[in-house]
Amino acid sequence: MGSVIPLKKYASSAYLELKNLLDKKLNKVEEVIETKLKSDVTLIQKMSDHHLKSGGKRLRALLTLGSAKLAGYDLGKRDINFAACVELIHSATLLHDDVIDESSLRRGVKTTNSIWGNQSSILVGDYLLSRCFEIMVEDGDLEILKLLSSTSAKIAQGEVLQLQHRGEADLLEDTYIEIINLKTASLFSAATKTGASIAGSNEKEKKALESYGKNLGLAFQIADDALDYYGKDKFFGKEIGKDFFEGKVTLPLIIVFQKGNEEERNFLSEILKKDKRNEDDFSEILALIYKYKAIEASMKRAEYFVNVSYNSLGIFPDSEDKKILQNLTSFSLNRSF
Repeated sequence: MGSVIPLKKYASSAYLELKNLLDKKLNKVEEVIETKLKSDVTLIQKMSDHHLKSGGKRLRALLTLGSAKLAGYDLGKRDINFAACVELIHSATLLHDDVIDESSLRRGVKTTNSIWGNQSSILVGDYLLSRCFEIMVEDGDLEILKLLSSTSAKIAQGEVLQLQHRGEADLLEDTYIEIINLKTASLFSAATKTGASIAGSNEKEKKALESYGKNLGLAFQIADDALDYYGKDKFFGKEIGKDFFEGKVTLPLIIVFQKGNEEERNFLSEILKKDKRNEDDFSEILALIYKYKAIEASMKRAEYFVNVSYNSLGIFPDSEDKKILQNLTSFSLNRSF
């Protein structure tokens, strides 16, 4: 499995190190996004401004920029343009997610759909995607165009697959991994592989950075799903228990079903079949999660992907860029925002 990294040692500073390293370029990414989203349609401008200014780590943009830098890209603005493109895809999926999930809060701020309605949110999400494709066409790199367009399709497939299995207490862990690979990890890996492609890397380096992004994304999503059962609203910026109340079966519930007795399995199945779940349901499920240490088990699964991600960069020469990207893997497990 390779080296086991000291997870908590770097978690608090890893993200900030990467952000500080790329701060000037990230500011230019924001400028590209702002320019691309300008519209004469007042409602589009209001909604896109509200969504993009509601916060966010810009992690996928940083991964694009950081991967390009590690791979040796140092001329031109292609890394900035594609980092903006990756963020636009991410932002579009969040707008669509909030409609599907009927969310009212994201990052502690009211969602666009809760303010302006579902129809407008879907259309503005589509608008963001169209602007992203403009950036790709203007660049003209067919390899990256194919990569990012296929990634958009994967994200949509992941959403549908999750909807298909919503409320299934006996969801297989393999199916769960497939869902989060499509929904989350595919864009992480596309971001890091795009960075390598911009730099003209060889196939080995592209695959290494793709593996780094994919496994980082898997760890990030598993940790995110675990946070739904123990995170703090004021730190995390999301509604705790949100996945449970929406009937989403994530790894903590899968582990409870795997370890529970027949009575507990039936209980979990019945709760997830309900049209709506309440706070009492959540408390009882939390008791089972604590009983079977499902949070700890989930984080152990995530730690495996962290180590794979960390070791994927082993083919690159030692450097400050490499160290920062490797340290970032611990952020997915120990973040509070």
